[in-house]
Amino acid sequence: MCKIVALQQTIYMYLFTQKWLRIAFHNLLIVAILGVILRYKIAFSFPFIDQKNLLHGHSHFAFSGWITQGLMYLLIRQLKHENLDIILKEYKWLLYSNLITAYGMLISFPIEGYGFYSILFSTLSIFVSYWFAFIYWKDLQRQPTLLLSHNWFKAALFFNAFSSLGAFTLAFIMVKKIMIQKLSLLSVYFFLHFQYNGWFFFATLGLIISLLEPHLINKNIFKKVFLSFLIACFPAYFLSALWLPIPNTALFVITLSALIQIIAWGIIVYHIHLYRFSFKTMNPISKGLLLLSALALTLKLLLQLLSTIPSLSQLAFGFRPIVIGYLHLVFLGIISIAIIGYTMIDEIKKPTHLFKNGVILFVIGIIINEVLLMIQGVSDLAFIEVPFINELLFITALILFTGLLMLNIGLISKKDV
Repeated sequence: MCKIVALQQTIYMYLFTQKWLRIAFHNLLIVAILGVILRYKIAFSFPFIDQKNLLHGHSHFAFSGWITQGLMYLLIRQLKHENLDIILKEYKWLLYSNLITAYGMLISFPIEGYGFYSILFSTLSIFVSYWFAFIYWKDLQRQPTLLLSHNWFKAALFFNAFSSLGAFTLAFIMVKKIMIQKLSLLSVYFFLHFQYNGWFFFATLGLIISLLEPHLINKNIFKKVFLSFLIACFPAYFLSALWLPIPNTALFVITLSALIQIIAWGIIVYHIHLYRFSFKTMNPISKGLLLLSALALTLKLLLQLLSTIPSLSQLAFGFRPIVIGYLHLVFLGIISIAIIGYTMIDEIKKPTHLFKNGVILFVIGIIINEVLLMIQGVSDLAFIEVPFINELLFITALILFTGLLMLNIGLISKKDV
């Protein structure tokens, strides 16, 4: 009887995983399509397309339709329960609700910008995140064994809900027509910070910790690492607001938070190297992706620390390509690559050649994109115009799209092609 139940659980989880995995990667492909259109409009001309409105649709759908949708189903995969089929049916409606709000934003933002329907779907997506946080937190408490990774997941849920304060503040500012640009920027950066460095980061790193956890001997050090990242996340918000006049005492605390994060990350890297034997069975592409994600995270943490130097922070925040490059470094280089690498460990154990080649092309596109954005940012700093930079960025967007198209076709292929 136990074997039959276990087999049923495996079948339920497999069907659940395959369906939502494909939906998440399909959504990432849509994000890439919008990226191609945006880059084409910058490099050439695209009448009838409002660049700003489409950019809002692109970013909101990327957050909710790809990262949040992907992280939700990966976190659900971590649950152990006697009646797993019942649990999955409950979460199915949560995932569908998030998907509906994501597509609502995808359609409404390009049409009306910040209007009734786009704000409605944005608000509903926040309430879905509250709903998911409540249900998932409750199910974590019911797990037969409380793991280190569960703390990371709980923190991720908290930050996802906490980030909504920035969105609601921005909505209030818009409704009341408060014409203070700095206040609007602080609200946007509040949302972005606790999404990127809270919800995305803690959920993704929690998944990586779950791989390492069975092999850890000294778990106390990892509890301290978790607390370090948790506490440092709050003052690190002001790393996005260094363009404000900040007192030296506050600047010291902000700098300390950036330094603490680097030290905590160094401890994790050391233990990953120490227990590297646990990753021997992992396929080479997964290991390569997680290594690239780790390198991107290291670069991001170092850039954070450098940004506390006043002269550098003023330059960085004053040039759009640098900001865009930094956001893409986190969104694509760290989170997206880590999610794809993680899914290839359990969910896609035998990827087709087309899927693997698509992943490789996608990663190449990310690297080229970051290099070009860096060149564009540095040239802007030096007031030097780089010829054909926008055309090259458009071609790079096509590379990213092509890689994801191959990835998606390879995911639904039943045999190697």
